[in-house]
Amino acid sequence: MAIGGPPVLQAGQLRLELNPSIGGSISAFVLRAEHGEFPILRKCNSGSESVLDAASFPLVPFVNRIRGGRFAFRGQKVELHPNMAGDPSPLHGQGWLSPWNVEHSDDRRALLSFRHSAGEWPWDYEAQQEFKLDETALSIRLTCRNSSGRPMPCGLGQHPYFECNAQTRIDTEVTDVWTIDEHVLPVEKIPATGRFGLRDRPVCGQNLDHGFAGWGGSATIRDPQSPVSIRMSSPDARYFQLYSPASGGIFVAEPVTQANAALNEPEERWAELGMRVLDPGEAMSLDMTLEVIPN
Repeated sequence: MAIGGPPVLQAGQLRLELNPSIGGSISAFVLRAEHGEFPILRKCNSGSESVLDAASFPLVPFVNRIRGGRFAFRGQKVELHPNMAGDPSPLHGQGWLSPWNVEHSDDRRALLSFRHSAGEWPWDYEAQQEFKLDETALSIRLTCRNSSGRPMPCGLGQHPYFECNAQTRIDTEVTDVWTIDEHVLPVEKIPATGRFGLRDRPVCGQNLDHGFAGWGGSATIRDPQSPVSIRMSSPDARYFQLYSPASGGIFVAEPVTQANAALNEPEERWAELGMRVLDPGEAMSLDMTLEVIPN
């Protein structure tokens, strides 16, 4: 661990660098090989002032977008302002845009925390991220606890970025996908076939920014030019978000507990869309593991 600096975890050939002050994010997750470092997640400048330059960041207490920033919950109307330039719908909650505190850090484990006081999001909550690193994998547990005196809706996710090229492939199981409008909001749920199928297919430059349902809970990322493959697993996540810009170079594979814009649906549908309602003092967690497998 770097003395006086952001937490750095090391185990075997794996090295993890965290950036608590920028959204509780990961700034680097690399394999240190004989001929230099290989990025498992995309590398960024650990001193970056933008979380959008990070290697990964947490999504809490909701995932992806709220249409127009407005939803209603048990008689209360909630309105949130946009939180990303150029997008009229706020996304990903508050955690990714806030500094986190370091509660603990050693060579193989770090614990970060974030407390939100009721404001635009009219509930108090506490979030934690526990990072554990061993010689073969990184495990992250993201937890959110409702610390307000009334029920609070909640959804969780992680937002890891991966570098890619024309040979990079993803292999994962999904059953359905939502088509999207020009604001990346869901329009229609259809079977995930054809260009939306995610079984052993190219993942770079695919012009996708879609939410998927019926996720099998794991995904494998392979590249014949890479010294390792990556197996991502998240047993708590029923949904999966894939962002693969047409320009290529990177993609984002997000394990998430809820569907995009679930808060805009009637509460009777929230359970089927993965949106939880936490009673006062109740918590929920999302685990994500990135296993590094030698090719």
